[in-house]
Amino acid sequence: MKVLFYCQHVLGMGHFFRSLEIVKALKGHEVILVSGGPPVDIPLPAHVKEVRLPGLAMDEDFSRLFAMDAGRDVEEVKHERISILHRIFVKERPDLFLVELYPFGRKAFRFELDPILHGIRQGDLPPCKVVCSLRDILVEKRDPTAYEARVTGILNQFFDGLAVHSDPALVSLDDTFSSLDKITAPVRYTGFVTSKPPPGARERVRKTLGIGPDHKLIVASAGGGKVGLPLLSPLVKAFKEQAPSNWILQVFTGPFLDTQDYKSLKNFSGENLIIERFSDDFLAWLAAADLSISMAGYNTCMNLLAAQTPSLVFPFEQNREQLMRARKLEALGALEILGDIDLEAAKLIPRIVRMLEKGRADFVQVNLDGAEETARWAENLVQRGGKC
Repeated sequence: MKVLFYCQHVLGMGHFFRSLEIVKALKGHEVILVSGGPPVDIPLPAHVKEVRLPGLAMDEDFSRLFAMDAGRDVEEVKHERISILHRIFVKERPDLFLVELYPFGRKAFRFELDPILHGIRQGDLPPCKVVCSLRDILVEKRDPTAYEARVTGILNQFFDGLAVHSDPALVSLDDTFSSLDKITAPVRYTGFVTSKPPPGARERVRKTLGIGPDHKLIVASAGGGKVGLPLLSPLVKAFKEQAPSNWILQVFTGPFLDTQDYKSLKNFSGENLIIERFSDDFLAWLAAADLSISMAGYNTCMNLLAAQTPSLVFPFEQNREQLMRARKLEALGALEILGDIDLEAAKLIPRIVRMLEKGRADFVQVNLDGAEETARWAENLVQRGGKC
C-alpha cells in the first residue's frame, strides 16, 4: 500500500509529531509525508519519504498567511505548492490520501487541497481512498452553524472515513462538534496517538545525570515554543531564586521560541538549571522526571499519560482546546492546572513542593494506541475497497 500523508503545521509542532507517529505505524507500506510548515529536522523511518512544500505559516493570531522564505510572495508560493502537490499525486498514484485536520481546520489551505479532492472524485487524478486524521478537541468558531455545515458537506462528498484520535471515554468528537450525526463518512475512534518511553528510560536517564534518590528532577517544556515564554520565564526565575539545592530543572523551550527570548532564558542557566531547545529523547526525560511542568497541548498531555509523570500544566488561553483537555484530565486525577496567578514565585514553588510530595499515583487508563489502530484501520479500508 502506498500512502500520501498531508500535514501542514502552522504554529507549534503537535500536528507534525502526531502525524509522524501515525506514519511510523504504517511500517510495511510506502509513505510519502507531505509537509508545508516550519521544517522539523528529525530522522524518519526507512519506509517514509518526506516532501516539503515551500513553507507557509500563520501569525500568532491566525489572521494571515506568510511565506517562510523571506521576500517571497504568498500567492506565488501558493501556485507553486498547488503544482507540486498535483505532480506528486500523478507520479506516486497513492492508494490512500490521509489529510491531517482538514476540513475541520486549515481552511486557509483549501486552495491546494480542494483541487486534489475534486480531482480524485471526478477521475482526473488516480483513484484512492481519502481519510481525515483528526485530534480530539476542535477550537471554537465564530459561526458554528455555518462551520459545521461546510465541514460535513466536504466530508460527505470527498472523504471515505474520519479517524478521530481520541478515546471517547475521555473526549468525544461531539463535545466540540454538534453535527456528528450528519456525517455520513464512517467515523472511527482510534485512541490517542502518542509515542511511548523506551524500556528502562527512567533508570537510564537518572543514572546518566547522576541523580540520586534525594534529588528531584523537574522537566519543563513548551511544545514548539512560540507561545511558551509566559510559562517558562516565571518558572526559571522562581527556580533560580527559591528552589532547594536538591532540585534539578531541565527546560526544553521548543525550537520555535524567539531567538532573543531563548537567549534571555539561557542567562538563568546554572548547575541545576539546564535550558535547551529540544530533545529527540523527550519521552525518556519525562519518564525520568519526578514532575513535569508544561503547556497542555494534545501531544504533551498524551506523552505525560504514556510516561505516567506527575504534571502541572498551563493551558494556552487563546482558545478552549488546551483548557478543555486539561480539565478532563484533572478531573480524573492525571494532572493539575496552573493559572496565571499560580506563576507568581510565592505560589509556584509551593505548588511544585506539593506535587513532589504527592509523588506518582495510579494513572487513568485510556487508549494510547491510536497510531497503531489508525494504521490497521487504513489498511482494512484500502484492502476492502469502497467505504469502510
